[in-house]
Amino acid sequence: MKILVTGYNGQLGFDVVKAGLLQGLDMIGLGINDLDITDEQAVHSAINRIRPDAIVHCAAYTAVDKAEDEMELCRKVNVDGTRYLAEAARAVNARMMYISTDYVFNGQGAEAYAEVDQPAPIGQYGLTKYEGEQVIQSILENWYIIRISWVFGINGNNFVKTMLRLAETRSELSVVNDQYGSPTYTADLAKLIVDMIQTEQYGIYHATNEGICSWAEFAEEIFRQAGKEVKVNHISTEEYPTRAVRPKNSRLSKDKLVICGFARLPHWQNALKRYLNELNSKG
Repeated sequence: MKILVTGYNGQLGFDVVKAGLLQGLDMIGLGINDLDITDEQAVHSAINRIRPDAIVHCAAYTAVDKAEDEMELCRKVNVDGTRYLAEAARAVNARMMYISTDYVFNGQGAEAYAEVDQPAPIGQYGLTKYEGEQVIQSILENWYIIRISWVFGINGNNFVKTMLRLAETRSELSVVNDQYGSPTYTADLAKLIVDMIQTEQYGIYHATNEGICSWAEFAEEIFRQAGKEVKVNHISTEEYPTRAVRPKNSRLSKDKLVICGFARLPHWQNALKRYLNELNSKG
């Protein structure tokens, strides 16, 4: 099976290619310098040349705060780029997986969102990712949508790396304690993605590592496992204002994974332990 992965420079795209290669699949990773997904002609040319059996679309505009000011660019990448890829996929009869986000929901309440719950994004990033979901469903018959949250991986920047960097110079940090979600290791997620795209179990899925925590609790566990003496002060979202509103509830129900025969991902604390080992092994 030949699988094309967009966003190869990012955390998830990098690990998806790696996971596919481990399974002996023909993996082609394209980064931003290889393919500008906002260039319709370039997208059609690349897909027609490569003729993949499947596309895993990891590339996205993910700068949540900047998206509020760069609305046009955010839409070009997340909506138009997705449309061009979907149309190109249809032309070569390739199935396509779209990586979406917890930000398609408004983050209210304390219940886990199910795949069938109606999205109601509260910012430009979430809105464009939801519009990307709609694009995929309107153009293709064979599609998957996987909504993910709080990702961390070896290739790129993330919350874990930020906390470890700050721990080098700080003995005390203030971290938001009223936003809840599931930290998700891209290496675990990538294996699921590669397994899923080889099946015909199409549809919308939620996929995160197991367990729930706040950002403050996540930070505390990072420091505990890394052996860093850093005090974490728990603060409210209101005490840490950002340009874009963050969902306070990013809990996602993963029941559909099990119903469709896929294994749940390991607990986030276990994932963090393996990730820190991976970071250490890289030096």
